[in-house]
Amino acid sequence: MSKIGQNPIIVPAAVTVQIDGLSISIKGSKGELSYVLPHFLTTEYVDGTLTIIRKNDSKKQKSFHGLYRTLIQNAIIGVETVWSKRLEIVGTGFNGKMQGQGLVLKLGYSHPVVIAPVEEITFSMEGNTIIVVSGIDKQFVGEIAHQIKSSRKPDPYKGKGIRYEGEHIKLKPGKKAKTA
Repeated sequence: MSKIGQNPIIVPAAVTVQIDGLSISIKGSKGELSYVLPHFLTTEYVDGTLTIIRKNDSKKQKSFHGLYRTLIQNAIIGVETVWSKRLEIVGTGFNGKMQGQGLVLKLGYSHPVVIAPVEEITFSMEGNTIIVVSGIDKQFVGEIAHQIKSSRKPDPYKGKGIRYEGEHIKLKPGKKAKTA
């Protein structure tokens, strides 16, 4: 099993960490996030180093130990510099544009797909085919990016649709002509 939970987290000077029993609050220049730890995890914050300690070595506690250590580290990074996911729209006539804080996507359907603005998440467009989803919570940014991607998943034959930037789609061969 991974030993990620045992590694200490270095907290930058610009980020403040408040520990109140089982809840931990992380505040930075971009925003604030908080988590409630399970009863079998405790935290120690000394001289800019945050350590998470588990009570025993059961399999469940080991897995939660690594999980919460990673969530807290991602929160510390997110409140200092935002997380972002880049999506690209591929296909003839497929494009998008900003409408207020939300997005309007033309994806080959008979109607445009409207992505409503979400609290704590910022949308932006680069050109009319690159969507940038950004925010302080890494998990929430990934969820919203996946929801946008699932509005038109890449076609396995032509590759048209929405994909993560740099994602490679393995295309299936089309029908072959029957030879005599």
